[in-house]
Amino acid sequence: METIFKQAIKSVALAIGIDRDELKSFFRKGETVVYGAGDWVYHESTPRLWAGIVLEGEVEILRGLHGPRQRVVVLDPGALIAEGALLDELPHATSALTRQGAKLWQISRERLELLRVQQPEVFYRIVARVARRIAERLRAGDPGPAEDLPRVGGVRREHDSLGERELPDTVYYGVQTARALENFQISGVPLRNFGHFIDGLALVKKAAAMANHELGVLAADRMKAIGAACDEILAGKLHAHFVVDMFQGGAGTSTNMNANEVIANKALEILGHPKGSYDVVHPNNHVNCSQSTNDAYPTALRVALLLIIPELMEAMRGLSAAFREKAGEFKDVIKMGRTQLQDAVPMTLGQEFGAFATTIAEDIDRLETVKTLFHEVNLGATAIGTGINAPPGYAPVAVAHLRRITGMPLQTSTDLIEATWDTGAYVQLSGLLRRLAVKLSKICNDLRLLSSGPRAGFNEIDLPRMQPGSSIMPGKVNPVIPEVVNQIAFQVIGLDLTVTLASEAGQLQLNVMEPVIAFDLFQMLEMLQRGCRVLEEKCVRGITANRERCREMVMNSIGIVTALNPVIGYEASASIAKEALESGRPVYEIALERGLIDQAKLERIFSLENLMNPKFFRK
Repeated sequence: METIFKQAIKSVALAIGIDRDELKSFFRKGETVVYGAGDWVYHESTPRLWAGIVLEGEVEILRGLHGPRQRVVVLDPGALIAEGALLDELPHATSALTRQGAKLWQISRERLELLRVQQPEVFYRIVARVARRIAERLRAGDPGPAEDLPRVGGVRREHDSLGERELPDTVYYGVQTARALENFQISGVPLRNFGHFIDGLALVKKAAAMANHELGVLAADRMKAIGAACDEILAGKLHAHFVVDMFQGGAGTSTNMNANEVIANKALEILGHPKGSYDVVHPNNHVNCSQSTNDAYPTALRVALLLIIPELMEAMRGLSAAFREKAGEFKDVIKMGRTQLQDAVPMTLGQEFGAFATTIAEDIDRLETVKTLFHEVNLGATAIGTGINAPPGYAPVAVAHLRRITGMPLQTSTDLIEATWDTGAYVQLSGLLRRLAVKLSKICNDLRLLSSGPRAGFNEIDLPRMQPGSSIMPGKVNPVIPEVVNQIAFQVIGLDLTVTLASEAGQLQLNVMEPVIAFDLFQMLEMLQRGCRVLEEKCVRGITANRERCREMVMNSIGIVTALNPVIGYEASASIAKEALESGRPVYEIALERGLIDQAKLERIFSLENLMNPKFFRK
């Protein structure tokens, strides 16, 4: 208990900027109070009877006990609780609840009053600091990971080459991440939004730790703790602490250090040390051992892409299969094919949907091919590809460990100098995603046209009715799913240009623009995946054919005259088409009237079977 009390006093002292020994002497007059799971620590509208410090567990602060309840904050070990008792005797404005149990150090108002009389200088100095801390918290809110509920605990001090910084002890990231948070408030999209990238970083750090231990440059206990921290990240924990903006200068250094610091502090916790005890596990010396951002970041990016590309491929398979099923369902629905938006020749609706299925399936195969480009990684290149600061043989050993723990056929690049600056694989993937986006957009254009109307348009198919389409026109229903996929496609096409320009912007031994390349590729892959799924589930599978409408347009079309070309010739066919267009009479009737073909052959040519599966007829 003495050790826990000292650590709590240290955290509070740092948080409010007061001398630790003074604070320790002040709170020595208190006592330990244990609360069980579900216990109320205090209630709003009741007097403040004590001030305290959270020693173990956590306490939730709630507002609105007598009305709609709102959770306000979670207090972790090292946080002051009910500190308003130092300022006045007013009732609590909130309530406090411990759901899993907690241990608090509490000092009563009676003892506080006694200290005020006996040690007025110390008392008022502490009160002033507490009051200032409360004011700062009310004005700006407590810093920490952006989660559903903010957390308040103690603070710790960390330093880097630029100086010392104060950090909330609730966060696992460190001083370099804190600087990046200040410097790069750009997109508002943090690293934690991209779980595959976080997993890629954790896998690289774990493999590097194993290789460093095997080569004798990292102790076993550190290696195991780093590996265990990485495993927690891979289990979906700690993602809230990956907070740097995806847009950043430094070629991804802030992302790499965010990972290094989170892993180091979690490893310290696993080893039983407080966060920030970097003499035991250091973000640079141990977690980043034998690495540079310039090989760790791109390797993690490639691993992440290999994790997410199959998810897009699976979504594409589902969409292609849905089109293929509709092709079978519509195989006997005759309709008019069109070129330049004009009547061309008959086809089936099944053939049209079958072509949609085929074009999506083609790019599944191409994605499978482009994946192989990311099997080659530059882990072990360190700064520029020379392997500086890595032990002999590190690169193949590290990649072997990464290959084993990922199950991916990864291999070391044959030329690490080239691999450290080359971004050609990203350009190729981006171009393929643009190609897919263009195809999807074309298909969605077709679906919108085919379903247009319903009375004054093509009206060959009906799309599922998803939502009312107008705030002013009753009964209007819009093709909202194809529309949103069109917009996804436009965004992907624009992002592809960004990837191209960022890749071209590389200079000498490094391309510093990889953060925007990563950001855009992840966006493209995720949006296309969601677009394919929503198009399949909320549109394609619910499409129905207007069979009679399709047949009627075929039989009234001028385009069916094309089937007469081999029998009566192009000029005679053109003449029939012209008369049909001017008179409005059917092609069949005019051809029969002119005696250019006997009725039996004409009926065979214009039969539904022949129009759907045309045979060649001679004169």
